[in-house]
Amino acid sequence: MDKSTENVTIYAGVIEDVLKNYKDKQVEYKELFDIANGHDITKPTNKIPIDVYLKMCNWIELKLGKFNLIRIGRNIGESTYETMLANKMIVGKCSPLDVMKALIITAQLGVHDPKKRGWEILDHSEKSIVMRKTQNFNSVLQIGLLDGLVRKSGAHCVKVEFKQEISKGADFDDYLITWL
Repeated sequence: MDKSTENVTIYAGVIEDVLKNYKDKQVEYKELFDIANGHDITKPTNKIPIDVYLKMCNWIELKLGKFNLIRIGRNIGESTYETMLANKMIVGKCSPLDVMKALIITAQLGVHDPKKRGWEILDHSEKSIVMRKTQNFNSVLQIGLLDGLVRKSGAHCVKVEFKQEISKGADFDDYLITWL
């Protein structure tokens, strides 16, 4: 996977979603909040260098653990789902596949990347989807994002696991999402 970040930006709303879990600990987690210093995150559609997001995720993973990233991913999933509804990318009762198709579009709109990286659907069945991450998003956070989005579709017993991982030598992170 191409991990370049030059000229890649992400909406400030994502940065805000990362930080909102720790608003009451700004003093304790000053290093984390300092990463966003100098960037205007007051308007959700402001463009912030994706490096800010990546540095925040790395800090959280190292200092607070992977579970915190999964929890943040679920928060981002909820915000993303609300964005999908507001922009009529999904309406009414929708399937997990509908939501993943909308995720592809949402990522293209929310991440400004000259190389057009984001998400791809590799495979799907009645109770599963395989998603490929082609953007340099934090791998662990995406587990929570995908889980949260599929749950919003009304699916139960959602499970998200790596099918293949960059950290284990694969070219891409592929996620197998299953539900009942």
